Amino acid sequence: MALLNIGAGNSDDAFYRYKMPKMVTKIEGRGNGIKTNIVNMVDIAKALARPAAYTTKYFGCELGAQSKFDEKTGTSIVNGSHETAKLAGLLENFIKKFVQCYGCGNPETEILITKTQMIQLKCAACGFVSDVDMRDKLTTFIIKNPPEQKKGSKDKKAMRRAEKERLKEGEAADEELKKLKKEAKKKSTSSAKEGPVKASSSKKKTSGSDEDRTSPTPSQADEEEADDDDDDVQWQTDTSIEAARQRMQEQLNDATADMVMLPTNEPEKAKAETKANESLENGNFTARGTLTDELKKNLDKGISPKQFQSLLGSLSGSAKEKMTALFEALFGGLEKGFAKEVSKKINYLAVAAAQDEGSQLLLLQAIEGFCGKSSSSALKEVALVLKALYDVDILEEECIVQWYQDGLKGGSKNSQIWKNAKPFIDWLQSAESETEED
Repeated sequence: MALLNIGAGNSDDAFYRYKMPKMVTKIEGRGNGIKTNIVNMVDIAKALARPAAYTTKYFGCELGAQSKFDEKTGTSIVNGSHETAKLAGLLENFIKKFVQCYGCGNPETEILITKTQMIQLKCAACGFVSDVDMRDKLTTFIIKNPPEQKKGSKDKKAMRRAEKERLKEGEAADEELKKLKKEAKKKSTSSAKEGPVKASSSKKKTSGSDEDRTSPTPSQADEEEADDDDDDVQWQTDTSIEAARQRMQEQLNDATADMVMLPTNEPEKAKAETKANESLENGNFTARGTLTDELKKNLDKGISPKQFQSLLGSLSGSAKEKMTALFEALFGGLEKGFAKEVSKKINYLAVAAAQDEGSQLLLLQAIEGFCGKSSSSALKEVALVLKALYDVDILEEECIVQWYQDGLKGGSKNSQIWKNAKPFIDWLQSAESETEED
């Protein structure tokens, strides 16, 4: 079966890795009962990672004809006689609207339905969240027939908990195995020691009788006399200053001898170390300011999320420094409307939070640090910011609750941010308990 690149803009790229089968149609029936059967609709939908019912329904909506997809037989039918080229053009429009990422153009997206009944496409390649135009007729069908989620948030949490328990059990088994190995080694070493001891004791017992004793050889007698002579010698150490200095020069090289002989340099070394620490702190501050300036310059240019992702990877500095600098670049000097600005810049935050596993916690810490430095109005909106990031799946429930609990136990437990975030945390936990009861 011939394969095509997904998306008309990628048709000339011979090395494009996202491909789908070429559409095959068949006209069936005649007269008023004529209909078009899309023979390989199941294979096309599988390549697009979308239910075949969506594409079939889209053809019916655009052509103004009845359409039906049979789940049991995998048959896709559109009433009327339609050319393959026309249906292929409609499929291309479906790909642009409901498959390709609006940011990077890759078809590696997942359909999300928010709590406000809005449809979004979340890109697994760049992290961009695309808002689908809800005026399209197919959106109603998608909301009524949502796609099967690969792994819901609850399933992910259950899997993470099971994985943690499995790791704990594995660590416990490893510890038990180590203990058994240590005990086995101790037993083997103790048995090995007891063997020679018993042998020597048996030798002593056998050689204890007067009859079995033999006179020592002349060499043995000489050695015993030498040992007796050594016992009579008294050894003394010359403790004079000159002798100590001479021993020092013999044992130490010039650089080490200088260090030992000149202890007065210690205060100067301490001063030098403090100066070095101060310069290091200033260097970190300067590096953070440089990161902020670089990010702000590129954000002002309006770079795409894909370009922003590559920019974050190219910048030097730790992940925490990058996240802090990003917040300063996005919201520095903001006094009012913190939650509104977060909603506007949410695509950049999504890219930053998708860098690695610990990026969500770094994002929460950046929010905490920004609210601590900014005005009280931004601090009041922390619950709205958390909910906005939670609704679009940038922040997960488990990570938010863990951050909140750690904050209450940490050094800043009396901060106003925890009091302002508490209503959202209570709502989050009550919603989870209700779903578990259901």
